[in-house]
Amino acid sequence: MNADWMSDTRKIPDKVMSYIRKIAVHAIVDRSHSPERVADILNISHNAIYQWLRRYHEGGDDALDTKQASGAPLIITPEIDRWLKNTILYSAPADYGYDTELWTLKILVALLDKKFRIQVYESTVANHLHRLDLSCQVPEYRTYGYNPHEVENYLTNKWPKTQSVAEKMDADILFEDEAGIGVMTRSGRTWGEVNSPPIVPASDKRGGYNALSAITLSDAFYYTIKDQHIGSDQYIGFLKMIIDQHPRPIIIVADHASFHRSKKVRDFVRGHRHKIRTFFLPKHAPALNPDEQVWNEVKHRQLAREPIIDKKDLKTQLSSSFRRLKHNAARIISFFHLKDTRYTLESNPI
Repeated sequence: MNADWMSDTRKIPDKVMSYIRKIAVHAIVDRSHSPERVADILNISHNAIYQWLRRYHEGGDDALDTKQASGAPLIITPEIDRWLKNTILYSAPADYGYDTELWTLKILVALLDKKFRIQVYESTVANHLHRLDLSCQVPEYRTYGYNPHEVENYLTNKWPKTQSVAEKMDADILFEDEAGIGVMTRSGRTWGEVNSPPIVPASDKRGGYNALSAITLSDAFYYTIKDQHIGSDQYIGFLKMIIDQHPRPIIIVADHASFHRSKKVRDFVRGHRHKIRTFFLPKHAPALNPDEQVWNEVKHRQLAREPIIDKKDLKTQLSSSFRRLKHNAARIISFFHLKDTRYTLESNPI
């Protein structure tokens, strides 16, 4: 047997070593073995045996347990941990005079120094944040005009009313939105050598198109592409197209764009009340609109990752992207299953 612990007791686990001390001491005290004989059997120095005996006579068996080193005192205490978590979750750097709404390790290190007079590394702060179940994430941006009370009123009152009107008219509810798509739209990542970003050919030409789209929970998808500014006339033309193609009356749910509420549009809807009604989302709450995901899909997941040469090429690829999405029912339905759009799945007409 040539295990390391047989020649070096420092490698024996602490709990085992505590038992060895007690066995050795009680062999001497209770069974009258000589300290020297016990030391030789256990391959322990005579000096160590006498130290154990002294500890036993002063403090009993408990004194023979291995004492854990206290270690360095905590710099970031539990109290500071609580402050860190509350600060990150319930305030922003702007509240402390910084020109940003995003927390960084550098800012937190500076605040710890200023408030608690402690100097720590960013990596130390990061370790504490992970232990507090905090992580660095891409934030969900919300406009300054967002009104939670207006959103609550929409979800509890206006949306059930929309469903009720749809039920009475035997109509389908369509969520509508519009967006501009430019030749220079691009996003996405690719692989390359570290610290050497890959070069990807891209157009620097200006120009683009405006598009309107509307979707239903039953996977119907309507769209149109315009080479001009979208106003009341273009919007009415889009609504006419849907009315002509959709087999049932429609309820349009849209945002507060000025042309959505223009007199010309109101007159059109009023003149076709048996076929169409309009309701509106809360202001500055685009996440409640499932149709917003059409642009995320078309602009960022498809077009922005494809090589687009010029405006003509953009229209070809834009049309192709719309057609692919129109035939992907599962993808369209998934837009209604997001955290902020699941309310559309609940049936609660008033």
